Amino acid sequence: MIARYGFNGRVATILDESGLGHNLRVVAGHGGQVRPVVHGPGNALAFPPRCVASLCPHVALQSPNTADLNPGTRNLAYGADVLLLPTQTSKGQNVLQKGYSKTSSQYKLQIDGVAGQPSCVLVDVRRPGIRMVRSSVSAADGHWHSVRCERAGSRFDIYVDEVLRGRSRIPATLSVANNRPLSIGGKGAYRDNDQFNGALDNVWLRIG
Repeated sequence: MIARYGFNGRVATILDESGLGHNLRVVAGHGGQVRPVVHGPGNALAFPPRCVASLCPHVALQSPNTADLNPGTRNLAYGADVLLLPTQTSKGQNVLQKGYSKTSSQYKLQIDGVAGQPSCVLVDVRRPGIRMVRSSVSAADGHWHSVRCERAGSRFDIYVDEVLRGRSRIPATLSVANNRPLSIGGKGAYRDNDQFNGALDNVWLRIG
């Protein structure tokens, strides 16, 4: 485990429970903020609800850039517990990402479209082009769901509540390495940030 966030401490600085120091800070714009909500024996974090105004609250949680969050060609898994209402879906909402599809390599977990289907994305550092695997089921039903993306060699899978819900093949040489922060809940604090509009808990990343 290279990073893990349970969101049970202070919101201002969110500690990496893996012990490796990839702590998160809140970046926000237009009044965006996260707030603790009860989840099981601890807390989760709720992000701003869906907004269609010209200026909407934006917020994300970001780590400093560090090379040890880059998997390269190694096996990779990442995921989160997600809570999203069916009335809060949108074109695309980012749960977790590092890098951008157009300007660098990337790994990402997102919730797509009105149906609220989770999907996982990988983009190679040498040959840009989105590789995606999408869940066959929705996660936007007002209940908590655990979602996991897993890359093992040339296999790329998505699991919802520990059940395999999608599989695709990728080049075994696909490599992800960039100088961007790990970002949770959105790309950043700017307007086009693919804001997540539900609650997140137990976000994690494993490499190797």
